[in-house]
Amino acid sequence: MLRALVVLLFVANVLALAWHQGWIAPGAAPVSRLSLQVHPEKMKLLGQQAVTQLATQACVDIGPLDGEEALRKATAALTKAGLSNSAWQAQTATVGGSWALATIKMPSKDFQARKEETYRSARIAFEPLVGLPDEQPTLVLSRHDSEAAAQAALDGMTRRNYKGLRVLALQAPRQQTTLRLPNIDGLQLSKLDAIANPPWGGARNSCEVATAAGASAPASAPASGAAGASTAAKAASR
Repeated sequence: MLRALVVLLFVANVLALAWHQGWIAPGAAPVSRLSLQVHPEKMKLLGQQAVTQLATQACVDIGPLDGEEALRKATAALTKAGLSNSAWQAQTATVGGSWALATIKMPSKDFQARKEETYRSARIAFEPLVGLPDEQPTLVLSRHDSEAAAQAALDGMTRRNYKGLRVLALQAPRQQTTLRLPNIDGLQLSKLDAIANPPWGGARNSCEVATAAGASAPASAPASGAAGASTAAKAASR
């Protein structure tokens, strides 16, 4: 009787182990086990050069790129080279706009002559507007790098009771984008170098990542602390 009980317990343990390992699981289980298998034919050993490249870290700036089309071509080239979207960060800025404090479009030569005489009498510099044929004739009193600065100049002239002035956009601002690849390894860098005739031309520079400097700072703290402790110990022994 005892022997039969021992045999029964052994068989139950074997069945439990087989079920747990999936040996007697339903038909779909072998498929899931096969999907988890590693395919050795897809694996390859890395050489020393590749290992060294993986350990190398670099930061690269591409740009500035003018406009959406230049940005699209640059990202397409990076993607084609095997660099994922997560490898770069887009940094956008608006540059290049130009605004003027100018007169309204003057309706007649007589009106223009009176305006010019008014500004000469007050010793206010002016010049005729060049370009923008739809705005001719117009006098330009000052030029500014921002619309806000031109508006401030207009407000100042208004307080001095000068009329017939406006803020005129001479050149529309344009959007520039720099693609920063802040943490690429040597293999990714070699892919970047291999791009023939890159759409960004020579607009590529090395950059520094703030975390790299921050990581080196704590390492020097223990050394300075150790030096201080050594100095204190020498002073105590004297």
